[in-house]
Amino acid sequence: MPLNMGSWVESEFLGPDGEDWRVPVTELEHRIELLSKALQEEKIPGVFVQHPVDLYYFSGGRQNATLFVPAGGSKATAKNGGAGPVLMVRRSLSRAKYEAGGDNSPFEILPFPRMKTLVEFLQQRGVEQAPALQFGELPSNFTSRFTSILAPLGTCMDATSVIHRIRETKSQWEIQQMKASAQIQAKMFEAVELKLKLGVSELELVAAAEEVSRREGFGGNIQMRRFPLQCDRGVIVSGRAGGIPSFFDSAIGGTGAHPLSGMGSGFSKIQQNQPILVDLVHVHRGYVVDKTRMFSIGSLSKVWHQRLEDMVEVSKVVVSSLGSGENCSQAWEVGSQLAYQMGYEDNLMGMKPDQSKFLGHSVGLQLDESPVVARGFDRPLTVGGTMAIEPKVVYNDGSIGIEDTWIRSSEGLECITNSVSTDWIVEM
Repeated sequence: MPLNMGSWVESEFLGPDGEDWRVPVTELEHRIELLSKALQEEKIPGVFVQHPVDLYYFSGGRQNATLFVPAGGSKATAKNGGAGPVLMVRRSLSRAKYEAGGDNSPFEILPFPRMKTLVEFLQQRGVEQAPALQFGELPSNFTSRFTSILAPLGTCMDATSVIHRIRETKSQWEIQQMKASAQIQAKMFEAVELKLKLGVSELELVAAAEEVSRREGFGGNIQMRRFPLQCDRGVIVSGRAGGIPSFFDSAIGGTGAHPLSGMGSGFSKIQQNQPILVDLVHVHRGYVVDKTRMFSIGSLSKVWHQRLEDMVEVSKVVVSSLGSGENCSQAWEVGSQLAYQMGYEDNLMGMKPDQSKFLGHSVGLQLDESPVVARGFDRPLTVGGTMAIEPKVVYNDGSIGIEDTWIRSSEGLECITNSVSTDWIVEM
């Protein structure tokens, strides 16, 4: 039955060629079930999911809303006489219903109750203890308001890490989105190559890639988890610009367009025989893939080629380590130590004192998910985990390296971003 959306019709929300780009209801059902079980295991009575990215993950949309999910076994579950999960929406209620699957939604969708009646509303649904909040994701003034309102039910716990862990393992549907994203990303690299010539600016090259990305459905934002990081979709740096550090915790800084956008591409012009590092992100239906390749007009020196070959070798040992099930911290050790033995201790992932201490980062709905190939991540990349592995070296006169997005299966790591070409560098 068509959903009543006032003056809107469902066809206005479809993707290209009439595709339904909503998250399948079966995905939402499975995710809610995983969350409920994880809460039970952690002895957390329930959770308010309120961060926009996590709302999209669990409810299918990112309206101004709060999703309550009770822990398995609690009296708030439908099995135990409660009313089960509910999405409480401030706006837009009609869109929230549509995005969650309409009549097939795996949870109730209701207007957000008045704050002074929120506790009573929850109690009527079988809630006996205060739901956890996402203290690691949300502004303190926001969570403080809810902890105060929910105080009659007790103290709110933190469910940030529980939600992050669930999202680390991607479903087959999520992997399909990332593979589709990689195919679009390959077209972005082709557009850069077509536009590349002497005298063109870094920003003009980014614009060529972004045209492809936007046309194929990029929604306008790359989601970042770690405050205060922000990321551009395309980071193209040439020559000396590749050696300029920035606020961003990554090997590559760049001048950026202006101080408020102080990383990535700027107005530097492409010159002969200089390394041009092209690091492009595409986001398909929310899902990130990340890839870096090198370009130059004219040949690069043997020194630059050797550096690139060495980073390929570093990438291979990190991939092998993760694929065999070693901890991410072990993968960092084998990769960084190999790079140090090659002579890159002062230049790996930046120049001192602006070096980043990682060689790979998980990706999904956000660019900087967990785990990370770095010290302190003493657990493996799970089967179904997705990781961008990106060893790079930086010097005053430029930067060079590679990056691909990988998926771990039971047999090892599968690369999804090199299906069109495995060339690490294009010399024109």
